[in-house]
Amino acid sequence: MSLPAEKNELLQQGAEWITISDDEYPIKLKEIYLPPLVLFYKGNIEWINETIIGIVGARECTEYGKAVVSKLVPPLVDKGIIISSGLAKGIDSYAHSTTIEGNGKTIAVIGTGLDRYYPLSNYDIQKKIENEHLVVTEFPIGSKPLKHHFPLRNRIISGISEGIIVVEAKKRSGSLITAYQALEQNRQVYAVPGSIFSKLSEGANDLIKSGAKTVNSPKDIIEDLIYKF
Repeated sequence: MSLPAEKNELLQQGAEWITISDDEYPIKLKEIYLPPLVLFYKGNIEWINETIIGIVGARECTEYGKAVVSKLVPPLVDKGIIISSGLAKGIDSYAHSTTIEGNGKTIAVIGTGLDRYYPLSNYDIQKKIENEHLVVTEFPIGSKPLKHHFPLRNRIISGISEGIIVVEAKKRSGSLITAYQALEQNRQVYAVPGSIFSKLSEGANDLIKSGAKTVNSPKDIIEDLIYKF
């Protein structure tokens, strides 16, 4: 699809776009390796240059993982920090919904076109985020949820954020891809320790052994941001 045709399609759907040459393009994203040349979005694009923390984790998360998100998000939101994630099942979706419930701001970075809702079980929350918050993608209208889209999406989650919190992750998972991309982008990586008996905690625990900052409370993150800014 040509750019004019794409723009017409976006406008019909209440969406917009910015290019890397536009003033609105996120400053932090310009710093990363291979920044997306175009961002398609629905919502308030101005938020993307504010203070953002990404939260990612297991799709099949446990009650422990949900409890961690419930503990971390409200104090961050109270400080005006925006929560970004990838709108996947599990920790991602819970991070978005907990932020919304706490009257905070959230940014969803998706691996499809703006006309797709994936997974379909997240249709309602994606609708709410695009209407009241911000949904961003580098993929044009009509793009399907192809497997290789999601590692690309992950670099945007970390790229727009000051740091990434990993809450439950297997040894091989998309959350760890996001964490490693964050390290490459010179972002802070935080990891929540978990049970040594849980496979869902192996990845996060390994990150801590590799030098990620252990998160025991929201204060661990807030103090970093206060020092940085």
